[in-house]
Amino acid sequence: MEFRTLANGVKMPVLGYGVAQVQGAEATQAVKDAIANGYRMIDTAVIYDNEGDIGRAIAESDVDRRDLFLTTKVWVQDMSYEGAKASVSRSLELLGTDYLDLVLLHHPIGDIWGAWRALEEAYKAGRIRAIGVSNFSPALMTQFVALNDIAPMVNQIENHPFHQQADKVTYFQEQGILVEAWAPFAEGMHDVFHSPILTKIAENHGKEVGHVILRWLLQRGISTIPKSMKPARMASNLDVFDFELTTDEMAQIATMNTGETLFGGSDDPDVAHVQKMLNWTVTH
Repeated sequence: MEFRTLANGVKMPVLGYGVAQVQGAEATQAVKDAIANGYRMIDTAVIYDNEGDIGRAIAESDVDRRDLFLTTKVWVQDMSYEGAKASVSRSLELLGTDYLDLVLLHHPIGDIWGAWRALEEAYKAGRIRAIGVSNFSPALMTQFVALNDIAPMVNQIENHPFHQQADKVTYFQEQGILVEAWAPFAEGMHDVFHSPILTKIAENHGKEVGHVILRWLLQRGISTIPKSMKPARMASNLDVFDFELTTDEMAQIATMNTGETLFGGSDDPDVAHVQKMLNWTVTH
């Protein structure tokens, strides 16, 4: 596994296992399978309602907690100073750990300033090793960097061949903020796994389309959290460190960009988008 170094020196795996849309024994087994297949970063969130299930998987794993990187996210109903403090405490208890590697504010809705202050305090107290945000725009990030004691170290955003957000990615990276992609496979939309461009590139390297997408993200300096419930697919998704896309292949993938989100205006301040966002964001 390769790692990227966050602004505070913490090392974070470039690929993690996303655990959205699954709960109970199924979630526990999926995380156990992911760890057994070599994943060391596990990405969850309060709204996924599976932190306890993941905690059980970690407790039953043979891997030392210090070798795992646990990410969770504060949900919008807890987006306040007291709410975020309580959220972090609950996550620690449910995950069965005395520290979290990364905690993100899941969406820029509610009292994000108070919630961020709570994350800063937990970070300074050693309860969290790194703090960040998700679905934040460059405009909002500019304010966060300028007006808070600690700048976000990670911004987890939608990023896949159909919504590449190149300018935003460049901006965040120039600010020293790691970009992490959710929905790297666009959840299969637009028949992504049969894209002629991606299929041809995959054939060039003796790989699969999924490998090409993950490699494309990594070569742009973006970390990501692919999800699969099948152990064989989990293992396959890690098979991306033995080849490199050419400049021409990267340019071909760039032509697939539509400039449009597939999941709603998660970083749009227009309140008309909020209800739509709340309906789908449980998976992101």
